[in-house]
Amino acid sequence: MIIDCHAHLVPPGLLEAIRSKAADFPSVRLIEEGGSLAFSFAGGKPTRPVSKPLGDLAGRLQWMDGQKIERQVVGGWLDMFAYEIPGEEGMRWSQLINAHMVETAKTQPRFVPLASVPMQDGARAAEVLQDAHAAGLKGAMIGTQPKGKGGVLDDPSLQPFWEAADRLGSIVFIHPVFESGDDRVHDYGMANAVGRITDSLIAMSRIIYSGHVTRYSKAKIVASTGGAALPYVLGRLRRNYELDKDKLGNPDEALAMLYYDAIVQDPRTLRYMADIVGAGRIMMGSDMPFPIGDLTPLKTIEATAFTDAERASINGGLAARLFGL
Repeated sequence: MIIDCHAHLVPPGLLEAIRSKAADFPSVRLIEEGGSLAFSFAGGKPTRPVSKPLGDLAGRLQWMDGQKIERQVVGGWLDMFAYEIPGEEGMRWSQLINAHMVETAKTQPRFVPLASVPMQDGARAAEVLQDAHAAGLKGAMIGTQPKGKGGVLDDPSLQPFWEAADRLGSIVFIHPVFESGDDRVHDYGMANAVGRITDSLIAMSRIIYSGHVTRYSKAKIVASTGGAALPYVLGRLRRNYELDKDKLGNPDEALAMLYYDAIVQDPRTLRYMADIVGAGRIMMGSDMPFPIGDLTPLKTIEATAFTDAERASINGGLAARLFGL
């Protein structure tokens, strides 16, 4: 089974549901733009409009057929996770998203959904995660910056979420958010090319050094975009750890426990990543439908020096085991 482990979906019925329930979300301003929706959360900067390919199920399935992909793991769209709004409201927002993700997977079982959870509130995020598992989901896709720009995943208030993820054996797919936290990347297309990487690298490094990766070892944490440069800075991470071992988590132990997607768009880079973290921890992914992703992902795997067994694991074997497919 060929499985794409990293894609995004906004179920077609979700936007109409949001319109009809707008009064239930006073901290969310809907912005009609070009026939689609953009959002402003808690008076903040408007998001991009929801692009048509995010909800084009027929087009997505056609692309999957062309790529020989049988199943696709789909999270929501990070721009609309709404971590800036109050916790109770955020819980209801995540529940609405999740209900539509579950319904889409029922009508089109080639999609394997990941939940959204309100990461601005650790206790409520834990509750929504529990409910998602009860509905048949295997985990959640979460953004790197809970509570909005500058938030951190090792925030002590998020302990209930991490404890729930550990208890449930959840897949926790960590994904960069639109605002990387560094305004220098907002030129030359660098928000996509570089900002996503630096944002994820900082978020992942924090939960490595805080000990979250090893402490919550039953959670299956996925570091997106090829590990967000973690394999390439391991020497520096290790050296920093050696200078303060009594206070920091061990990066070598953490990297050996994480999972990774293969979205690096370069066979040489992918081979190096496999040498550092092990080919058995890597899953093929596309980041569909975003152009910065790898929209011919099997070609990248095929062009990389892997054994047949490694290639089979990357192209679907590992994902099938993690998601119980």
